[in-house]
Amino acid sequence: MSSSRWGVLGCAVLSALLVACAHTPRASDRPPLATGEHERVLNGVRLYYRVAGEASAWRAPVLFLHGGPGYNSYSFARLMGPRLEKSQRMVYLDQRGCGRSERPWDGRYSLELLVADLEALRQELGVERWVLLGHSFGGTLALEYAARYPKHVAGVVFVSGFSDASASFSTWKSELERQYPGRLAETATPEDASDYEQVMRALQGLNAQAFFHSLQFRNALYVQMQEALDAESGLYNTGELSRTLFATELPVYRFTDAKRLTVPVLVIGGRYDQSVGMESMKALAKALPRAKLLEYEESGHFPYLEEADRFERDVSHFLSSLP
Repeated sequence: MSSSRWGVLGCAVLSALLVACAHTPRASDRPPLATGEHERVLNGVRLYYRVAGEASAWRAPVLFLHGGPGYNSYSFARLMGPRLEKSQRMVYLDQRGCGRSERPWDGRYSLELLVADLEALRQELGVERWVLLGHSFGGTLALEYAARYPKHVAGVVFVSGFSDASASFSTWKSELERQYPGRLAETATPEDASDYEQVMRALQGLNAQAFFHSLQFRNALYVQMQEALDAESGLYNTGELSRTLFATELPVYRFTDAKRLTVPVLVIGGRYDQSVGMESMKALAKALPRAKLLEYEESGHFPYLEEADRFERDVSHFLSSLP
């Protein structure tokens, strides 16, 4: 009799738990564009994204695309998110293999796949058009997506973006020669198929991280701020996406579909950005039909960190001007 009573009680408790669980929505059960964190299997990979901010129903949401390749959306969302979210519905995506998103089991990465991931996300969100805000390599993805799906893009914000490998890597070589005169010539071999390979070979045995920091940051204070945010996030770049793309597409990449981008584009670059270089951004803005170029006089590769107030004003004004 005692075991029977406990059996009935156990069933009752189990039933109550099941009912409670049935009424507690999981992240995957909430509407795709609801504020908060989401995880969805899209294009064969579990992708993480977070939605924040409020905006009129008619206003296109803004998708932030992080750089790296292989970084994550945390630091931008932490630094600039609260500012833009006052008037925009923001979507912060971690690209496949990055941040809180899944590393694909088959190890497949390419620009084509990454762009397809974005289109799968747009369809999941159920929006006809959105705005793409891409930083660094995220700017590359913004350009490629907008050229392939122009009718689904209301505008593009291209921040310190990578659009011409030859132009950008020439800035690497110039800075390397300035810091280590003669190093490139000493380490060059016939096997170097690109400027990228030549620079990476020359950096062997040197402090490569310090070199890349010198390309990206004008002031060491901003290096410390960025590293503090990275530590706060607990996320790190596995290098998987970066290794794949730099072994295949990126060393010779050049965006060639400028004429297909008929939407407004805001190009923002830092005067001291030797990671991408202002010359490539000026050339891109000149080639795009409806681009506006803004050069930030006190910034390197991270204008939203180094000149946050101006970045907020410029981007908010641009977004408010979009139809």
